[in-house]
Amino acid sequence: MKQTFTARVWKEDEWFIAQCAQVDVASHGHSENEALANLREALELYFEPPTATIMPKVTDIEVEVGAA
Repeated sequence: MKQTFTARVWKEDEWFIAQCAQVDVASHGHSENEALANLREALELYFEPPTATIMPKVTDIEVEVGAA
């Protein structure tokens, strides 16, 4: 599925910064095109579903509440 986002691009010193307006994701590059390509990749990774590499242990714990 494709979705369109708005990117803000500006130059800081030698770098072009690309920031997504809708999601708190940004990237940079030596050119405007490189910054936008890097932002595109960063957004794809941001929206990629997480995959567990190590299964977490799930357990119950007992806590005393209200005791000082």
